[in-house]
Amino acid sequence: QVQLVESGGGLVWPGESLTLSCVASGRNIYTINSMGWYRQAPGKERVLVASVTTRGTSDGAIEYDEDVKGRFTLSRDKANNAVTLQMNDLKPGDTAVYYCNAKWRGGASVRNSWGQGTQVTVLP
Repeated sequence: QVQLVESGGGLVWPGESLTLSCVASGRNIYTINSMGWYRQAPGKERVLVASVTTRGTSDGAIEYDEDVKGRFTLSRDKANNAVTLQMNDLKPGDTAVYYCNAKWRGGASVRNSWGQGTQVTVLP
């Protein structure tokens, strides 16, 4: 199993910044393939914000949603199984619940673990 603990989030004005952090733990952390952040706005589906590959030939590769490229930066602390999402120049459209995600191998399948979610609100 993999457990995720999130921190950060809050309420800000447009143009301001926030940082989200996530730490993974559990007996399957050494099978994690990727870690990252998703977000879910009211009435909408949960979508990928940014993720980093943590194993294999693409180790370190980072993917961003087009809406956040140039404003958000995902970084990884490999030794501590943690990721940080630095969010700059926040916009009202970034308002959502943000969830940390880890994809890990459990037996023959890839499984998802989710954090509890943290609210990010950018005032209009």
